[in-house]
Amino acid sequence: MNQPARAATDRCPGVFDTHPAADGALARVRLPGGRIRPDQLETLARAAADHADGHLELTVRGNLQLRGITDVEAVAQAVVAAGLAPSSSHDKVRNIELSPLTGRIGGVADARPLAAALDDALRADPAAATLSGRFLFGIDDGRGDIAGRRPDACAVIRGDTPLAADVLIGGTAVGSATGTEAIVRALIAVAAGLGEVSPGAWRVRDLDDDSRLRLAELIAPTLDPVIGADPGAAPVASEEPIVGWFDQDDGAVLLGAVVELGRLPARLAEFIAAVQAPVVFTPDREILLCDLGEGVAETVVRVLAPMGLIFDAASPWAQVSCCVGAPGCSSAHAPVRDDLVARVQDGDPVEEREHWVGCARGCGSPAESHLSVQATPDGGYERRRR
Repeated sequence: MNQPARAATDRCPGVFDTHPAADGALARVRLPGGRIRPDQLETLARAAADHADGHLELTVRGNLQLRGITDVEAVAQAVVAAGLAPSSSHDKVRNIELSPLTGRIGGVADARPLAAALDDALRADPAAATLSGRFLFGIDDGRGDIAGRRPDACAVIRGDTPLAADVLIGGTAVGSATGTEAIVRALIAVAAGLGEVSPGAWRVRDLDDDSRLRLAELIAPTLDPVIGADPGAAPVASEEPIVGWFDQDDGAVLLGAVVELGRLPARLAEFIAAVQAPVVFTPDREILLCDLGEGVAETVVRVLAPMGLIFDAASPWAQVSCCVGAPGCSSAHAPVRDDLVARVQDGDPVEEREHWVGCARGCGSPAESHLSVQATPDGGYERRRR
């Protein structure tokens, strides 16, 4: 039996279809795999400074948001000029999470080419334009960091020569595929099958058990039924933040950092872009500066740490996050950002990941287990583990 279509329209924002928040228009820029070039980051920073609230917000999917936009058209033009929104029809469907360290530190194989091939295929497929902006693809290089977030359609690489991957639907392995083309075809088949099994569904988690079974049956022809590894023995990713100094497999240096409240000031973003190194934004709102020489890395830490880039994995800001709260969101019951800053400044230790939200919608909540601190109508907060 199919799940009924959702009654509400998917209002997930994009670049051309912004969200009218209480603090102004909000645009979300999709970064497949969280990857961005320095020149692209510089363009977004200037757009945020000139036409928004002066910050780039880091999202739970490794994307960026601009809030308080005063000129939506100018921001859209800047994003398009930077090559970050290839088309208005496919702007919101390029939701691809990728193992952040892939190709640089560990992993079964470099998963970046596979993520790029998936993005190319999505943009070339007219039918993909009908996908919900909430549907999530995942490419896991075998370490388990993305599969653990239970994307709607996920490939977990099991072999490098030839490239082979298990295909997961909502976290459940249903088969495997060999070769980039076959893996991409299977992932897109999951997205197409969701619309066939339950028109109007946004995510695989919207389906009941019977509908999930039907979806698995629909994509079975694209898969090898043999799963590469026992799903129960799948790798478990480290829960340690990617914050600090890391040695890449090729001898270069990778710096991981966070910023207070997950808000990157435009001026700081311009300085990061000036390093002229590849940048990756992770689903844990970390900022990775990659492929650095030791001397450059030392200079980056010395110059950017005083500007607010936090390279200390023990910082509370490596473990806490929040939604915008009031007054930026009309649904929020409390000024969440202010309250979270006060919580951090109080000095009480942060012993687990916390996410503070202004209402029951829980915007920006991490996919993994965490302590949810939710504002209540009476002005207090309710804490629960999710």
